[in-house]
Amino acid sequence: MSALIPAWVDGELVAVEKLDVHRRGLLHKAVSVFVLCGTDVLIQRRAMGKYHTPGLWANTCCTHPDWGEDPRDCATRRLREELGVTGLTLEHKDRLTYRAAVGNGLIEHERVDVFVSRVARRIATAPNPDEVMQTDWVDMADLFDRVQRTPEHYTPWLAIYLAEYAESIFA
Repeated sequence: MSALIPAWVDGELVAVEKLDVHRRGLLHKAVSVFVLCGTDVLIQRRAMGKYHTPGLWANTCCTHPDWGEDPRDCATRRLREELGVTGLTLEHKDRLTYRAAVGNGLIEHERVDVFVSRVARRIATAPNPDEVMQTDWVDMADLFDRVQRTPEHYTPWLAIYLAEYAESIFA
């Protein structure tokens, strides 16, 4: 893994190798997207080849921007790369920070720009199998319930978003 992502080291934003960022638990930039259709939300199950949280359900799309990449451009790019989705209007909802262990001694410590896209009907996806093994549309209330009942099936960041930031993301 050789991707460089924006992370803070000694108070300075610098480009750091992605796996090193997660091993050291460095605060770094991230982007998350939720696509909503009425009360339903599009979620994805992460591919088994992912180096952390493989096979767990997450929000529609999440990633780290490239060095110097605008968060909205990053969100648009990753929707296309992960799910084959284009043409959505993204609304910036919040910039939040969280820290969570994600297994194997790795830590996500992210400053996340969160975007929401509201669509009139459920959109089709064409998941990249290296990134996503499954997608599903789930009623938001049902998703809250599922994450509370079986948190082991969901990424830590999704649980944090729902428990701590739902009002700012979905209002």
